Amino acid sequence: MVARSARRRPAGVRPAGRRPAHGGAMSVLARTGLAARGMMYGLIGIIAVQIALGSTHRQADRSGALRLVAATPFGSVILWLLVIGFAGLTLWRLSEAAWGAAGADGHKTSRRFVNLCKAVIYGAITWGILKFALGLGAPASSNKQSRDLTATAFKYPGGRYAVAAAGIIIIGAGLYLAYQAYGARFLRDMNMGSASVRTSKVVTWLGRAGGIARGAVFVTVGIFLVVAAVDAKPGQAKGIDSALVTLDHAPLGPWLLGAVAVGLVLFGVFSCCEARWRRV
Repeated sequence: MVARSARRRPAGVRPAGRRPAHGGAMSVLARTGLAARGMMYGLIGIIAVQIALGSTHRQADRSGALRLVAATPFGSVILWLLVIGFAGLTLWRLSEAAWGAAGADGHKTSRRFVNLCKAVIYGAITWGILKFALGLGAPASSNKQSRDLTATAFKYPGGRYAVAAAGIIIIGAGLYLAYQAYGARFLRDMNMGSASVRTSKVVTWLGRAGGIARGAVFVTVGIFLVVAAVDAKPGQAKGIDSALVTLDHAPLGPWLLGAVAVGLVLFGVFSCCEARWRRV
């Protein structure tokens, strides 16, 4: 009887040896990375707010955020903290892709694939920040990257269709992110048991407002990719910066851009809350 009960485990729980994605060291890497992501989104949001107010010409993307950090007295230290943070985020997502994430559906192939894609993206971001920290040049703006990738795709047969498909996928991802945020589905990955009711409400509000704003940016970027593919003009592809500036030129532009910009700042704060309460 003892031997049998020792072999029993709760449903969905795997042996500790097969769950390095949830170990102590990986938890530290994940939380450090979430805090770094929060800082990045916060900086982009702050720049976007300044654009809405007409007080800056900085680019509201990762490149502009890094330049803003570098201009501060402790810029070099902060840059290296961002390198460490995004490297941790990359390793965490790789671990989840290999061994599964926390939660009942963390072992599903679809979720592992998504985490692998996230790891690739975060790895590229880490490399860009590392080069800037080493003085090897700032990452290209999101606008230039989007135009260059689109132009390269157009050189190959079916390239326009691939760009259009990518745009549709990004639009879908943005709508899904906004839908998830509106429904507060992120709470399934949070462990708020130790938080007060008021704190839980604030974190939920931050996640909703910030997630919807983040989704809106994804949708805008995706729309520009589809337009570039339809018109066969790579120059019409836009990055985050131009997507936000386009919102500024829309009806009620400064107010719309301001709302999205504040939302990005809120998402940055929410990401820092994830660093504290996310289940990893």
